[in-house]
Amino acid sequence: MDTTDRRIVQCLLRDGRASFRRIAEVAEVSEQTVARRYRALVADGAVRVRALPRHALLGDRTWFVRVRCRPDATDTLADALAAREDTAYVSVTSGGSEIVCQTHTGLRDQGGSVLQRLPRTARVLGFDACAVMHMYLGSGAKWLAFDDPLTDAQAALLHASDQRQRATTGGDGGGDVRDAGDPGTPREQDGTLLAELARDGRAGVVELARACGWSTSRVSARLEELLTAGALRIAVDLAYPRFGFHAPAYLWLTVAPGRLNATGEALSAHPETTFAAAVTGSANLLVTVTCRTMDDLHSYVTTRVGALDAVHQVDVVPVLHRLKQAGTRLHDGRLIPF
Repeated sequence: MDTTDRRIVQCLLRDGRASFRRIAEVAEVSEQTVARRYRALVADGAVRVRALPRHALLGDRTWFVRVRCRPDATDTLADALAAREDTAYVSVTSGGSEIVCQTHTGLRDQGGSVLQRLPRTARVLGFDACAVMHMYLGSGAKWLAFDDPLTDAQAALLHASDQRQRATTGGDGGGDVRDAGDPGTPREQDGTLLAELARDGRAGVVELARACGWSTSRVSARLEELLTAGALRIAVDLAYPRFGFHAPAYLWLTVAPGRLNATGEALSAHPETTFAAAVTGSANLLVTVTCRTMDDLHSYVTTRVGALDAVHQVDVVPVLHRLKQAGTRLHDGRLIPF
């Protein structure tokens, strides 16, 4: 990955639907070069942008599950978990005898959730499930551990005037259809729109209108409503080894309850952090980090985490290999497209 590739990816991490024109200004290359490089990164399985619903607004609860199993059954069980639609992250950890899985439960479950199935799975020796109570967003909770991060001026340029384009009625003969009730709540008629955005979070209004059979003005307005209300989040998924980062890990921290929020916010602002949340269980703070090497992970834990007085204990669980992240399957360290 050269400087241009890294700048494109950093722009996407800050705004997954930023226009190629604005990214080109930051990367100091032509718009055509950005479009070509982005398509190459996607084809190579290095990056993927998706727009996904926020499960909390759907009444779902997010869980992290640590599954202990027989070593000879780990790969089979991990594959089965990764194949489920209700899992987002599936990783093999702890020498190959543990699987860490992120899953969701809600009112729509009919007895078949991960938490309900695991106790009936013969090869599972035991599991611990931690519910996410609160996620810490910090400076955007974006992983930005590049050796050549964007400058403040470049980051400001990215957002300077890149307003979402609003299509006007015309050309396709359709009018703007407004939803009744809460416009930020996903509805049944949004099904095709949401499916297309889950496949490609950068899909354009014209492309989405063609898939939905809507007018471009209706698509533009509905997309704006969902994004503004926070019903959709833009997930930028990276194949971290393609960028030279080979040491992802889960950090299960025990923190003084009165200082949990301050500690979570501090850790979520670190560029190495991909996720930080207060969770139930004996370890009350979960942080996921991705470092370049194990030496870098050691340095991060001892200097950045170790400097926080409220942290009483840290369980560092390195990821041996990841089968799924943000709902995307991985193979040989590359993201597998739909």
